Amino acid sequence: MDERRGWLLLTNDDGIEAVGFQLMVQALHAAGFPLAVLAPSSNHSATGMRINLMKPMPFRSRSDLVDSWGLDPHACPVHLFELDGTPCDTMIVALDGGLQRLVPGVVPQLVVSGVNLGPNLSQDAYHSGTMGAAREAGLYGVPALASSYTSFDPDGMEAAVAATVEVVRRICERLPLVAANLGRPHGQMDTGYFTAWPTPNNDARWLSSPSKALMQAFSNGDLMLNLNTPPQWDGDWACTRLGVRWYRNAVRFDGDDGSETATFTIGAASVDHSPVLLGDCDAVEEGKASLSPLSVWPQSHPFALDEDLLAYGLDATVEGWPSWLI
Repeated sequence: MDERRGWLLLTNDDGIEAVGFQLMVQALHAAGFPLAVLAPSSNHSATGMRINLMKPMPFRSRSDLVDSWGLDPHACPVHLFELDGTPCDTMIVALDGGLQRLVPGVVPQLVVSGVNLGPNLSQDAYHSGTMGAAREAGLYGVPALASSYTSFDPDGMEAAVAATVEVVRRICERLPLVAANLGRPHGQMDTGYFTAWPTPNNDARWLSSPSKALMQAFSNGDLMLNLNTPPQWDGDWACTRLGVRWYRNAVRFDGDDGSETATFTIGAASVDHSPVLLGDCDAVEEGKASLSPLSVWPQSHPFALDEDLLAYGLDATVEGWPSWLI
């Protein structure tokens, strides 16, 4: 193991035994990243940022997966645990003392959520448990990446795993070895990249070094990354924002009078896409891996990122990568 590498904290929303999660754990382990896993014990897709309140959530070791997944903890540390909770629950439990209880002394460098089976594009950002876990990590001050494969057929998922490993490599080369803002020990900081609304000329605070401001925002957990890799990925990248698309005829109705049911299906009958500049849906349709830097905090929150700074991040790219990341 490379001693200069920090720990990755991994989770997902498809459940710890999901094929995409297994492939990602195996790939990151083979790449030499020390791993601490706390993932849901079962499928919690489309749970958004749902959490369990006042309900005990059992957690347990899944060391049985070390052998069945072909992992070698002697070559590179790997610890696997599951929680009877949602993706957001796993991050809250891990980052509010659970990780120290399970693996004493381990402080994560980065949270990775996924690889999810199915896209997380456009308005999926509001429903996705994969993205919800990454956002929850950001709320706790830890940099986070959400990753999804934009097909519901697991065949070819290795492409999304490879893209995820490449992003993780680039991120970890830039981040400190431990998340210094874990738990937000200093509360609100005078970062220079938060919105200063209603004060005008917000960009004057970060204009001299916008790439540094974006990297600092990511390091502090105020900016997260959302990766979507299509089955036909051609190796190209695009730095994107959330795009626009609409699910049509997604609800199926069954039953007789008095006992009818409505089912929202995982794949709508059709998905209408409205092209927008630098949209994530647009990039995926072009066969590119979409990497979206997103503000962790709502637009009206005082910790939301300055919009002009986010716009700079979309414009300043190198071969589709955000320049602040490379």
